Amino acid sequence: MKVQLAGIELANPVIAASGTFGYGIEFEEMVSLERLGGFVTKGISLEPMTGHAAPRIIQTAAGMMNAIGLQNIGVDAFIAERLPALSRYPACNIFVNVFGYTVGEYISVIQKLNEAEKIAAYELNVSCPNVHAGGMSFGADPGSLEYLVSSARSATSRPLIVKLSPNVTSIAEMARIAANSGADAISLVNTFLSLSIDIETRKPRLTNTTGGLSGPAIKPIAVRMVYETARAVNVPVIGMGGIMTPEDAVEFMLAGATAVQVGTASYADPRATERIAKGLESWCRSHHVEKVASLTGSVDITK
Repeated sequence: MKVQLAGIELANPVIAASGTFGYGIEFEEMVSLERLGGFVTKGISLEPMTGHAAPRIIQTAAGMMNAIGLQNIGVDAFIAERLPALSRYPACNIFVNVFGYTVGEYISVIQKLNEAEKIAAYELNVSCPNVHAGGMSFGADPGSLEYLVSSARSATSRPLIVKLSPNVTSIAEMARIAANSGADAISLVNTFLSLSIDIETRKPRLTNTTGGLSGPAIKPIAVRMVYETARAVNVPVIGMGGIMTPEDAVEFMLAGATAVQVGTASYADPRATERIAKGLESWCRSHHVEKVASLTGSVDITK
């Protein structure tokens, strides 16, 4: 069940996704953290952020929408208050999601994290609006993405994962830019920009008006984007988007993912990540798959 991801050995390919697993330690009484491939923290910023006002999560027909607003305690508090407790799980890979509104903010967060121990890699959230580029997100502008990733690459020797937004014309092109700029792996997809309206009040259901759609509704699109990305880059791809079952994880791996991230499922079932990891092992055994890594990119597209 072991896989290699950007030089990091994972016990299995299942990783808990950012924003759905807190800072990891909140799940220690429900999930055996060392039985996962790892987990990604909530997005960490230079300063603490309170996020958007409620309501900021709503259920949809096949998933959920959220507009949390990247609420977090800030990098200093994360290092001082959350990271030490995770030392109880030395075999658990900790991926820290990093974001900022300028390249300088990203780099400042990374530089502070560089001094901390127990961190396996950084995941750059490039879906944030770049205030120096008129509010366009880093992940939607090729020049901004290239500059951010190359700057982050220069700031650390730790593996660098770039988490791409699906809200672009060509996901493969943005992945190539990230990989050519120094990304050691690509993770995708982040949520899809969406809108839900209460027809009685005629107002948006989220206070932020729009939000990010996740869950089973986006899975076929996410699988397609993982497939396109895996064919476009020579670095590992981490797939996510609506994974609820072990079979969903297999589908992403067949499309080209080296590992997968489980997000929305954790809201419905806090033990989803461990359940899917165990189920994936059982699936491999029942299908005579000796190494789970052999699934990656093995989709048969012959006609």
